[in-house]
Amino acid sequence: MKSIKYLSSLLILLATLTGCSGYQLVNSRTYDDGWLSKYSTFRIINTDEGKIPPGVDMTVYYNIANSIRQEMAYRGFHEDPSSPLLVNFGITVSKNINTEPVLPPNYFPSPGPYPGPVPGYYPFFMYPRQYYWPYYSNTLVVTGINREGVLTVDFVDTPQKKLLYTASVSTSIGKNKGFSNQKQIDEAVSVLFSKLGR
Repeated sequence: MKSIKYLSSLLILLATLTGCSGYQLVNSRTYDDGWLSKYSTFRIINTDEGKIPPGVDMTVYYNIANSIRQEMAYRGFHEDPSSPLLVNFGITVSKNINTEPVLPPNYFPSPGPYPGPVPGYYPFFMYPRQYYWPYYSNTLVVTGINREGVLTVDFVDTPQKKLLYTASVSTSIGKNKGFSNQKQIDEAVSVLFSKLGR
């Protein structure tokens, strides 16, 4: 009986820990079934072949490349600079501003002295003011600002110029969050490779 309780507690803890990951797989698509078995080597895009994405420094580039190397080695691939299998990656950072109306929809200032948010402070006009006064229903207040980062990896057969597989992972970026250190990058790349078999 104790072993069943222990096992169920362990499963609940495992489900909780895996569900708390700040990284979400938003895209995973295979364009060529069985492509993984056709290759034994790979190469990662380097700075001579393309530009580093804006906002990404060399440290982040090398950290992402190291995480990709680990995942590929785990799947039995070997890195070779002449490999036809190119692992390309890109980063997108977007800023989201969350807003909501200051006043509820269809709100009009009170036409008389009693109804309204502050009773007795609104005069009663024979021709209601809401017909000609701005009532600020289109005014928005900022309720939050956040940044989202998306890391995308493409596997490309370069001689054929053929996309084989793509996957994207997203996360909220902020202080001590996102793609800022090796541990976080390892976690993001692990989620990114989660649907890739071998």
